[in-house]
Amino acid sequence: MVNEGKPGRLDTGKKNWVRIPDGTKVRHRQEGHEGFIDGLTEIITGPGRNPDGRTQYRIDVGSSERRKLAAEEDLLILTDHEGLAIMGKQKVDYRRHVTGQLHGMFTDDRFVESL
Repeated sequence: MVNEGKPGRLDTGKKNWVRIPDGTKVRHRQEGHEGFIDGLTEIITGPGRNPDGRTQYRIDVGSSERRKLAAEEDLLILTDHEGLAIMGKQKVDYRRHVTGQLHGMFTDDRFVESL
């Protein structure tokens, strides 16, 4: 069942938020930039926060700007041709495990094969 409060997020009945792991490759839905999650940044004011109500993901985009901030609902998870989440420097078994966890949290439209 889709969670009415957060687009693209499954309603698992759990109250605790599970974050997307550092090193996971993502794409911003509107802006299109791609990069690897590099942690969380606490946001004092403004909209667009993660389900914890306090943070946004820090994305290393590898450009002169180096990092961008984005709320979870604005991110797509990039996968390889086998459908596994792309993660920097991680072995296939761990990527398979993380991909399973992410599929338990997000709807299928949040997973996009990397170009």
